[in-house]
Amino acid sequence: MSEGVSHAYVWVEDHDRAISFYTEKLGFELCEDVRMGDRRWVTVRHPLRPDLKLALSEISSLDTQSVESIRQLQEKGLLNAGGLATRDCRGEYLELAGRGVSFVLEPTARPFGIEAVLRDDSGNLWGLVQPAGQ
Repeated sequence: MSEGVSHAYVWVEDHDRAISFYTEKLGFELCEDVRMGDRRWVTVRHPLRPDLKLALSEISSLDTQSVESIRQLQEKGLLNAGGLATRDCRGEYLELAGRGVSFVLEPTARPFGIEAVLRDDSGNLWGLVQPAGQ
């Protein structure tokens, strides 16, 4: 039996641009950046969750039809990459917006807490969530 989730995959347009976004804007750490022939394996992780890596997968490695499908989903805001936990959604929203992160939803009260939604450099959406009671 497995011991948990080790990687999550995020479709990105460009590895270098994605590395810059995730490390400089979101504060993730670069873990791996390895060339494997004509492919590149790139992972980042949050410093407080070193056991979970995000594999930044370039969509250009796919066939043309799949690339277009993913781009359409990203452009429409329909490709959710995941949720980022925070203890202060409003404060982190201001900090990230100050670093140039684009938000599609400002901090908003929800039944489960406070949520803001940001868009990464490729168009993937991330929820920034402060659980209720924090």
